[in-house]
Amino acid sequence: MVQKNQLFNSNINKIEALSTPLAMREALPLPDEVAEMIIKARQDVRDNMWHKDDRLLAIVGPCSIHDTEQALEYARRLVKLREEVKDTINIVMRVYFEKPRTVLGWKGLIYDPHIDDSFDMLTGLQKARKLLIEINAMELPCATEMLDPMVPQYIADLVSWTAIGARTTESQTHRQMASGLSMPVGFKNSTNGDFTVAINAAQAARKTQSFLGISQDEGKVCIFHTNGNPDTHLILRGGSDGPNYSAEHVVMAEAVLEKAGMTKSIMIDCNHANSDKDPYKQPEILENIVQQKKDGNKSIIGFMVESHINGGNQSITKDLSKLKHGVSITDACIDWEATEQMLKDAAKNLV
Repeated sequence: MVQKNQLFNSNINKIEALSTPLAMREALPLPDEVAEMIIKARQDVRDNMWHKDDRLLAIVGPCSIHDTEQALEYARRLVKLREEVKDTINIVMRVYFEKPRTVLGWKGLIYDPHIDDSFDMLTGLQKARKLLIEINAMELPCATEMLDPMVPQYIADLVSWTAIGARTTESQTHRQMASGLSMPVGFKNSTNGDFTVAINAAQAARKTQSFLGISQDEGKVCIFHTNGNPDTHLILRGGSDGPNYSAEHVVMAEAVLEKAGMTKSIMIDCNHANSDKDPYKQPEILENIVQQKKDGNKSIIGFMVESHINGGNQSITKDLSKLKHGVSITDACIDWEATEQMLKDAAKNLV
């Protein structure tokens, strides 16, 4: 006799129930004044993207969040810097909870908040939502990368700008998800440096899409039908062929955007392949971006910087108490003092 139970979940050893998005929002509600700030912050980002605001949009913060208290310490510093440079730079804090891995590795705070392979995702989502509320309450807008298509239902109301990463830009699932998001979305060029894929993704996300997702209230599987997200743009992050932040690369990207009928809105990632993964090259890349703007470039809308309290990165230790304070456990970051200096210099030179 056929054992039909062998056809389903044969490689699943456990299934755990999760709170619905609505239940989590009710447990960790968004205050009205914070909601008003996020609405304004999203509009400010749109104004940057659509060239209605000449300031450069800056997505600045740790590669990933692994300690929420350290994230708040960083945020308090960034609030002050945001105020100092606000006339020429619009700072949004990078608050990343999900990390795509090439093979294996720590997947981020939402997936493994205890950094011990326990994968307590309920706690991870709660910690992520609570942290976003606290940072936004400082009047500091937040940016993140959306990786799992279920996650936005839990935290998207607290995010002012979203990235789709180089490894997922070509994914139909992520293009569909971006089509339904309520904030501007940037698509990174693929890891080989090809930015045509990202432009295609930005175009697709502007179109109406239909896809499967979970409802806010009962967590039921539903079909979502979107209007399309008009606020999508390109991010240049370099690739296996090298950096792509130079004026020559920007001109090439502009030509492809124009051919595609897309607005020339380009963000440049100062780290990753553009810095050859050396975070301390980020200041010179930002200097190049500022010079391009001073030379008359109209398409560059902003930049990304990976920064933490202390520089570099560190491996995860079994004894987590031995982790260095304010040092990334994923990609290497530039330290706070250097971050502050590079942004102040950029703000001064943009005047």
